[in-house]
Amino acid sequence: MTDEKPFLPFRPTAPDFPGYAMPPTVPDGLRLELSRARIREGQVDEFEEWMRMLNDRYDESLLALPAERAVFEATFRHTEADGSTWIYHLSLMGEGGGGLDESNQIDADHAAFSRRVKEPGWEELEPKFMLTPAHLLEAMTSWGLTGRP
Repeated sequence: MTDEKPFLPFRPTAPDFPGYAMPPTVPDGLRLELSRARIREGQVDEFEEWMRMLNDRYDESLLALPAERAVFEATFRHTEADGSTWIYHLSLMGEGGGGLDESNQIDADHAAFSRRVKEPGWEELEPKFMLTPAHLLEAMTSWGLTGRP
């Protein structure tokens, strides 16, 4: 028996991937996404610095949400059995929203960390179900479609 752990491959989704079909529990016009990417070897400390930067500049990050039509975003770190470290990103956003706008300093800094820290691209996990109380769903849908409450 060997102590060697199996290697977990990273298979980014093609850049032109249109996204998975949304389950019926996600309102029309919104996208629920869970994406993951491998942290580059030796970049875990830099990943932690990236997350500190986002936490420290939370109010500045909030200002980018309307243009992105991002209802919420959450980021997680996970270490797999093979020792590789991964970033997971969960988001709910309006289909009409834009991505990062690097003319905003927070978005430029965020993108720069991304290029340094993680492997290029994302693996996309297929959404199957979303559960949200009606009063929150109404507010989330409005924000996702318009970028306003």
